[in-house]
Amino acid sequence: MSRRQRAEIDAMVRRPRPEGPRSVEELRTGFRAMMAEMIVPAGIRTRTATLGDRPAVLVEPAGTPKAGTILYFHGGSYVVGSPETAMSLTGNLVTKTGFRAFSLDYRLAPEHPFPAAIEDGLSAYRALLDSGEAPSAIAFAGDSAGGGLTVATCLAARDAGLPVPAAIVAFSPGLDMTRTGGSMDGKAGIDPFFTREGLEHTGAMYLAGQDPHQPLLSPAVRADLTGFPPMLLQAGTNEMLLDDSTRMAARAREAGVDVILDVTADVPHVFQAFAGVLDEADEALERAALFLRQRISTKGTAHTPAS
Repeated sequence: MSRRQRAEIDAMVRRPRPEGPRSVEELRTGFRAMMAEMIVPAGIRTRTATLGDRPAVLVEPAGTPKAGTILYFHGGSYVVGSPETAMSLTGNLVTKTGFRAFSLDYRLAPEHPFPAAIEDGLSAYRALLDSGEAPSAIAFAGDSAGGGLTVATCLAARDAGLPVPAAIVAFSPGLDMTRTGGSMDGKAGIDPFFTREGLEHTGAMYLAGQDPHQPLLSPAVRADLTGFPPMLLQAGTNEMLLDDSTRMAARAREAGVDVILDVTADVPHVFQAFAGVLDEADEALERAALFLRQRISTKGTAHTPAS
């Protein structure tokens, strides 16, 4: 554990930003610039692909990948982000597990509000199943809004009668659009990224007038998790969305779901993206990779070529 590293990261992410609501294009440009500073691991190769009817990026280790697939959902409040902005996270999971990953370029709000992103996630999962991939060889992973999509897509898959994936890994997931967690107020000012006003600004784009009190939007407080696969939820103590993870973990336990709640002190939202400069980020990714290796079954599975 490095207090100096954590302090340096905190100072870096608290750099002054423009005040007041920003346009969608300003949000997207700023997010791309911030995520471009993250370290993408060496030893991966990437190429474009299609899952369902959406573009994706196939990320593979330099050598022969193990049988098994991670379906990755990038973060960005459902408004910003892309497979490229999450490459530090996806690349690290690939290099640390040996599995391939498809990072989905799902549709974004406000052009495509709820439930477009979930529809794209479900379509991508169907495409993997239709290609011959066994559900026991597929895991969902994602960060922030993408962490929320891991759960919402699993709910949609289960309710559509599809088999659930082998596991879910969510980094600082957004799991409550009602914004009722105690950390929303308790971590205000401590969180270097978010304010309630900022979350409501982007949240309104995704909701587009929909009631947030429904399972696909607020699974931490509304979802029935019966039949869910094992889950790993990682979060930091310096984030307003912390209680999205703590309440989801409690809900999972009540539903008889295997769940690990992994909370790291004094780190911000999606701290795992700082791999290579923050020891806690590398350690958290190692734990996530171990969880995936333990849960993804490769017996009798083989990859089919991606489109």
